[in-house]
Amino acid sequence: MSETESVHLRPHRVRLVCWVSAAVLFVVFSLLATTLSGATGNGYGSFQRGDQIAMVGLGILGALALLIFTRPRVDATARGVRVRNLVGSYELPWEVVRGVRFDRGAPWASLELHDDDLLPIVALQAADKERAVEGVRALRRLHQAHQARLAEGATGR
Repeated sequence: MSETESVHLRPHRVRLVCWVSAAVLFVVFSLLATTLSGATGNGYGSFQRGDQIAMVGLGILGALALLIFTRPRVDATARGVRVRNLVGSYELPWEVVRGVRFDRGAPWASLELHDDDLLPIVALQAADKERAVEGVRALRRLHQAHQARLAEGATGR
């Protein structure tokens, strides 16, 4: 394993669903905005241009809220791993990682840390099936290579 090898992973299926859903949401709200005209029903008020703009704005905000789910990512090198989840980012050296877990039935993989914490890796989701498994294997290879370098250093070779 070379010092320059790196792994960059993002969820695949969820990103596709989020982008399509965001586009559909924006289009639906935009179409609804075009239908907002005339009286509000009982004759006391009427829809104005500002109501149409507000409806498009709501569509944009809803689409942006959906796109937050495309944020997860994991980047790993020989030195450590950087995990970005929906909320929060973590940059950890391999020294604090005990292992990479992907338990049966778990929605995503996780890093098991030496202080017995589990750090979820939302970028490696079970929905991505083989892509997620390959991603976990790549992270495990990097972690094992780091462990081997530590063992070499301890024996003085």
